[in-house]
Amino acid sequence: MNLTASRKLFGGNSDKVKKEIRGFAFAFAIAMIIRTFLFQPFNIPSGSMIPTLLIGDYLFVNKYSYGYSRHSLPFGPNLFSGRIWATPPKQGDVVVFFNPKHNNLDYIKRLIGLPGDRIQVVEGILHINDQPVTLERVEDYHTVTKDGQLQVIPQYIETLPNGVKHRILKSAPFGKGRLDNTQVYVVPEGHYFMMGDNRDNSTDSRVLESVGYIPEENLIGRAEILFFSTEAKWYEPWNWLFSLRYNRLLNLIR
Repeated sequence: MNLTASRKLFGGNSDKVKKEIRGFAFAFAIAMIIRTFLFQPFNIPSGSMIPTLLIGDYLFVNKYSYGYSRHSLPFGPNLFSGRIWATPPKQGDVVVFFNPKHNNLDYIKRLIGLPGDRIQVVEGILHINDQPVTLERVEDYHTVTKDGQLQVIPQYIETLPNGVKHRILKSAPFGKGRLDNTQVYVVPEGHYFMMGDNRDNSTDSRVLESVGYIPEENLIGRAEILFFSTEAKWYEPWNWLFSLRYNRLLNLIR
């Protein structure tokens, strides 16, 4: 091979590598823009939102639903405070947020209390502004425990003051759960009160030392749609397709 041919060969490979790097960088930039400003994927690692969300659900969170804060950006750099283009969330929204007690942890719960609301649980029944919410008993929820035992849990439809209806689980008898009788929580201005739908198995705003009131700035977005759901562990991708929950794919989150 002569020197000229050698230069053409290596020059051609160099141009190809540069094009591939540019293509990768462009794709990465588009993905980061989508993740930061439009939709971000999340997976559900715990059962605190059963029956609405199950362990192994994968969902998209709408990042522009409530505007943007520093927590909308990767790693949450302290570039600005508050929210820009803010739209207040609604009671009953399923929200992803950063736990103010552990800013490196993101949680997903249902928004129950707005700024100024009085929240209390009395004998297992949620009270908002001193009024009990309506509960309607529906069919039991069936699940299988880690040791393979069938578990039957009472299930209810809860109606919030704004008319939003959603299902909750109440595994302990009313008045016997660890958070069935609470203090009165007065939601501070600029904050929200969150609770899990699996009422007896959720660490949420009822536990002030672990979660407490959620600052508006800590909201990441509204959970919108399930795009994948599997009974397999996240670290067992070879089992994902064999354990798909087909009836949950592309479901809207309510």
